[in-house]
Amino acid sequence: MAGTLLGLRTESKLDRTWVEVDLAAVRANARTVQARSGARLMPMVKADAYGLGAVPIAKALEELDPWGFGVVAAEEGIALRAGGIVRPVVVVQPTLPMLPACARAGLTPALGSDDEIRAWRALGDLPFHVSVDTGMNRGGIAWDAVTTAIPAFADAPGFEGLMTHFHSAWDDPASVREQWGRFQAVLASLPRRPTLVHAANSVAALGYPEVACDLVRPGIFLYGGRAGRHEPRPVVRWQALTSRAAWVDPGATVSYSARWSAPKRTCVVSVAAGYADGLRRAVEGKGAMLVAGRRWAMAGAVTMDFTMLAMDEPPPAGAVATLIGTDGVESITLDTFAGWADTISYEILTGLGPRVRRVYAG
Repeated sequence: MAGTLLGLRTESKLDRTWVEVDLAAVRANARTVQARSGARLMPMVKADAYGLGAVPIAKALEELDPWGFGVVAAEEGIALRAGGIVRPVVVVQPTLPMLPACARAGLTPALGSDDEIRAWRALGDLPFHVSVDTGMNRGGIAWDAVTTAIPAFADAPGFEGLMTHFHSAWDDPASVREQWGRFQAVLASLPRRPTLVHAANSVAALGYPEVACDLVRPGIFLYGGRAGRHEPRPVVRWQALTSRAAWVDPGATVSYSARWSAPKRTCVVSVAAGYADGLRRAVEGKGAMLVAGRRWAMAGAVTMDFTMLAMDEPPPAGAVATLIGTDGVESITLDTFAGWADTISYEILTGLGPRVRRVYAG
């Protein structure tokens, strides 16, 4: 049985497990961010667009006329260039050794130290942003120490942007106000306002339009993950083929360490996705999948290549199990799946393994 998205056949005869990526939904989510924030987009496509494919995602977003895209590593920006992306690409918090490669590829670093600023300016009058740490304590020049660094960058021909990052926009409005006040103090201390000021991630862009500035940097919301109280359109459907189906008697155990036993006569069905594919072992005892429009509980520990379901009847040969997405009237959302794994949607998407083929439509 072939899975489908918008009427397209989605897996080849060699596939065990695959993720369907609805590019129309990605664009719809981006439009929601645009409308609520009123700012131009700089979508974050770091970590291969959160595991979904940076080049296909960036190309899909081109029709929204984003200012540019955001990454974290020079290699990610170079891959976008190789894929035909010509818009600005900001490398957020680059390491010092990355800077020459950024210059060669026409990437724009967001610099966060005196050493980085000096090293970048030594390469020529190339565009750069300055990152200000207003409380995240992960990178950037500390907000209360920026004044000492101003002479190094404020008058540089390449200085075009200033940025910060909110650490708790989803649940702590007071922290947003505090960080925003610090950022505004830094802006006021500059001899000139740079062309591009940006601070807001998905949650801040959707919930705090007053901090939208010139650009917003949406990430998880584009890819179907909840951003605070804001629900996106679903983007991914993760599916896998079923394989072995066998009846077991009450008391029979399933999988490693024999922690699960059948409460009654049960059809145990193996699904071709395991922790090597990104299906986390933490879902044991909590997770479920959809087969033939019904929800079935997982049975026993997730293994490297397979996960078992406890079913009342054997599925048709070659039936498809849905790990994330909709089958009939039943759905398992990305955030529900992440909750079973005691993690966040970001980690589920970025943890999808290379064996999980990405299929695009929309």
